Amino acid sequence: MVISRVALLLLVCAAARPASAGDGLLQNGNFECAPDVSQMNGTRVTSPYAIPSWESTGCVEYIQSGTTQDNGMVLAVPEGAHAVRLGVDSSVRQQLTVTAGAYYSVTFSAARTCAQSEKLSLSVIPCSPDHAPSALPIQTVYSTSGWDSYSWAFLATQDGAVTLVIHHADDGVDDPACGPILDAVAIKTLTVPNPPCQEGGSNMLRNGGFEEGPYMIPGSAACGVLVPPMDEDDVSPLPGWMIMSYSKAVKYIGSDHFAVPSGTRAVELVAGVEAALVQEVDTVPGSACRMEFSVGDAGNGCAACETESAPGLGMRVTAAAAEGSTSVAHCSKGDGGSGWERGVLEFKAVEKRTRVVLFSAGYHTRSDGSGTLCGPVVDDVSLVCAASSAPPPAQRRRLLRR
Repeated sequence: MVISRVALLLLVCAAARPASAGDGLLQNGNFECAPDVSQMNGTRVTSPYAIPSWESTGCVEYIQSGTTQDNGMVLAVPEGAHAVRLGVDSSVRQQLTVTAGAYYSVTFSAARTCAQSEKLSLSVIPCSPDHAPSALPIQTVYSTSGWDSYSWAFLATQDGAVTLVIHHADDGVDDPACGPILDAVAIKTLTVPNPPCQEGGSNMLRNGGFEEGPYMIPGSAACGVLVPPMDEDDVSPLPGWMIMSYSKAVKYIGSDHFAVPSGTRAVELVAGVEAALVQEVDTVPGSACRMEFSVGDAGNGCAACETESAPGLGMRVTAAAAEGSTSVAHCSKGDGGSGWERGVLEFKAVEKRTRVVLFSAGYHTRSDGSGTLCGPVVDDVSLVCAASSAPPPAQRRRLLRR
């Protein structure tokens, strides 16, 4: 019986070939299949192939929930009982099978353990020559659990096997073992429909309802998924939208655990004026345009309401496009039952490309005293112009990256 159980475990944890990039956890993506004790020195992994389905380099630790550091800090494991910790200049990697021309979003959970400036760098090998690894800041914690789920996206440039690399390169600490905890690595193939014809009153924005976005891991969905800042040429895990910020993120949320205005997905603006949702569209200069969007709260204890004695403390979302802007206030009780406000911005296009911007005009924290950042929810964003032209097919890739 013991032999049979061991054999079964080996079959489950084995990685005989690259995993097909479907929707869900990667092979041993939650690191619950453990290394053999002969390939470990305490918590330190001593062989590059010790962790089933993964290859590791540098100082990588395999940790268990409840592990305590020398300084007394208990390490938080986001999913299940096990995770890995990436020391300075350390990485884990796994091969995937992808389709050329397809867009993929990677979701993972991470927790900071040492330096305030810890970052994780994600890349795919091989990749397009102009696509450098993306460094995702994880110093700000947006949940009460001590860890967050993050997302990142890439464009597959070839059919077949590629290697996903997650790397920690923070060299600003003295302890080579110091670094973030990594867990629950999943992937999703992104599908983004073309916007409808821009004439005749159709929405010119892609993914205006935010229904397409990164994979939500069931055990982490109650915390949402962070979409971190990105360069304008990066592929977005929230198709159609860029996140403009220096180091802050927005939170992608689902209706299973949060209040959303419509459909099953929305975005919570958790970083105040430090992070903005941005999308660019082709417009005809001089055309009359109307932008609409919904504003509410996520029902997560983020209570904020303006009063005569405390003006400016309520939730407020600012929208800007071309030379116009508007600000929409929402009085939130934090329970998602305060309804939704519909914002409207009318403006005239002045350029052939118009940038639409949405951001929270204030900073908010949950009313439970935890200090957890939160903010207004935006959804159902639309843009209609009286005269415009649909983008030619050659611009499809550029718009999707935006």
